[in-house]
Formats: sequence, structure tokens, C-alpha cells
Amino acid sequence: MGSSGEEQNNQKKEVIIVGTAHVSKKSIEEVEETIEKVRPDVVAVELCNRRYQALIQEKHQDIPIIDVIRRGEAPLLLFQLMLSYFQRKIGEEYGVKPGEEMIAAIKKAEEIGADVLLIDRDIGITFKRFWNSLSILEKLKLVYYLIKSLFIGENEMEIDEMLKEDVLEALVKEFRKISPSAAKILIDERDAYMAFNILSALNTYDKIVAVVGAGHKKGIEKYLKSEKIDIAELTTIKEGRFSIAKLFGYGIFIIVMALFLFILINLSSNALITAFIYWFLINGVLAAIGAFIARGHPLSILAAFLSAWLTSLNPAIAAGWVSGIVEAWIRKPTARDLQEITKANNFNELLNNKFFKVLLVVALTNVGSGIGTFLGIYYVIKVTGIDIAGFLKDLIFNLIR
Repeated sequence: MGSSGEEQNNQKKEVIIVGTAHVSKKSIEEVEETIEKVRPDVVAVELCNRRYQALIQEKHQDIPIIDVIRRGEAPLLLFQLMLSYFQRKIGEEYGVKPGEEMIAAIKKAEEIGADVLLIDRDIGITFKRFWNSLSILEKLKLVYYLIKSLFIGENEMEIDEMLKEDVLEALVKEFRKISPSAAKILIDERDAYMAFNILSALNTYDKIVAVVGAGHKKGIEKYLKSEKIDIAELTTIKEGRFSIAKLFGYGIFIIVMALFLFILINLSSNALITAFIYWFLINGVLAAIGAFIARGHPLSILAAFLSAWLTSLNPAIAAGWVSGIVEAWIRKPTARDLQEITKANNFNELLNNKFFKVLLVVALTNVGSGIGTFLGIYYVIKVTGIDIAGFLKDLIFNLIR
């Protein structure tokens, strides 16, 4: 992974981009040699302030996990933690801590008296834009691919290829066929953002060495020649008031309530009670199974069981939030638990980590509850003998009338 230069001549201005592997000893040596040889005014590194602090601090800051659950961000955080775990495992295989080449660049810059510039977009913005861009199916496929990468075996993952670029970028490269938008946000947008910061730095500095993942090098070179980069658009997190997921949730609510109203008006009270029992048990049992598979506390499993029938009707809350909050209240995960996640040696150790367990309880409870919702609707229709075709026809007619 040789260091290579991209020169931008603007009143004798010079930018040299070093493409690195994030878990490669060779990259560390090449970064140090390049900075020593060029002796730039500033060294720009592919870090945001949050990632930089995470690299230099031994202790992780505490994350209010209950707030994460309430905001519906538990799956996103779980994905980030699994990704960090995967990157660390690859780093261990090659004897290098992920991000070590960035720290080496910063130390070398300080040694020669050069300034340091953090040029990457805040990781929180990147992940939120990324996650919001995915459909439910795309999220499931990406998580499946990551789990396979973690636990099926290194031979299938072509580790040598992954060393050529950031682990996340390598995963997204495989995923690009399924979700071009994910690749755009995680790679292309960050290329533009980092190029903008390098161009801005040229107003102050004459000679810049930029240390970035090899997967970013060509993109940054392209954007350095661009006349305009919309930095405001790149830092905006778009969270519409009414998402497709919420629309789908309200659709389920309307269908289920209409079913029970139909049973109440056209069938007996016994049929209504039977339908509710099926709805309650199917939702509750499957949500509880999800919490059980995640090795949740008995009280969390009970919370999943008791709440699933109601949360399936409310798009604003999920059964996993309820069971997850109960799990967090019982387990009381700390910043130390968060730190220990990436140090786990196997999946069992991950499952025994309090922080990871809470997030997994949230995720698997929601999966169970989601399956339970559809099975619940099916069995309510089946046990009550409703003519579903006629029912849907009447429902649509009444809605548009």
C-alpha cells in the first residue's frame, strides 16, 4: 500500500494524499516516512473529533443506553459495536490496533512541529445518514453480512482484500450492489467532506499531507478538482416527520383495529375474546422468544410478553424498547461494559456483556414482535372465519368514501 501523491498547484500549494490500510504495520511505517520526508505545514487525518477522542482515551464515555432505546437508535448502536468488534479482531490478527496509523501520523506531525487537522465528518452524522437511507430489508441484509463476517470464518471474508481499505468501506463495497445509497453516504460523501476541509486548509497552509484510508484516496483526489462542494447538505440529518416505517405501522394499526371492530359488530362477543387471546398470545410469545434468545433477564422476557400485543398497535413504541429498558434497569451497564465489548474473544463473551445484551434484547424482541404481528393478524382472521377479501374491500371503500 504505497504512499502516493496528489499535487494541487495553486500558488505553490501542495497536497500529498497517503492511502493507508487501517490495520497494517506497513501503512504506519509509510505514513511516518512520508511526513518525515515532506515535512508539511499540517497533517490532515481521516478522523473526526469523536473518533480521535475514542482513540486516545483509555476509557469510554458513558452512553445513556435508556435514551438510546427511547430514540429507537439501539439497532444502529448495536451495528456500530459489532463493526468495532470485527475491526479489532482483524487488527489482532495482524498485530495492529485499528486507527494506529492515524495516531502515528498525529505523533509524527507533533514531532516535526506541524499542525494537525481532523478532516472527517462526525461519525454520528455519518452513521445516522447511513442508517436512515436503508430500507428494512437492506438493514437486515447488511446485519446478516456483518454477522457472517464475524462468526463464519476469515477464509470466506478475504481478509487480505479488507486490509486495503477501512473495514466498514470493505463491507459496504460488498453491499453496494444492494444499496448504492449506503456506499454513497459512507464513502462518497465523506470523500467530498474531507476534500472540502483540505481545500479550506489551503487558505492557511502551503503544504499538506493527508492520511486517509486507501478506499478514500481516489474520491478525495476527484473532489479536490471540484468547483463546488455543498458542505451544508453533507452535514444535515434528514429525519422526516412521516417515514415509510411509520406509515406502515399506522397501516397495521388501522387493519387490526378494523378487524376487531368488524368482529365486535358482526360476530359474537366470544369471537372477540377469542381473537384478542390469539392476538395477545402470538405477539407476546414471539416477542418473549426474541428476548429469551438474547438471554434476557426473566423480567425482560415477561415485559416483552406483556407489552407486545399493545406495542404492535402503536407505531410510536416498540416491544423491544420496553424489554430493553427493563433489561437496562436490571443489568445497569456501565462505560466499562461498553469498553469491554470490543475486547471480547468470542460470541459467548459478547452475549455476557451487559451493554451488548441490552441492545440485543431490544433488537431480537422487536424481531419477534414483528413476526408476531403478522402471524397474529393471520390467526385472528383464521379463527374468526372472516372473509378477508370482502373485509378489505369494505375497509378500503369506507376509508375513501
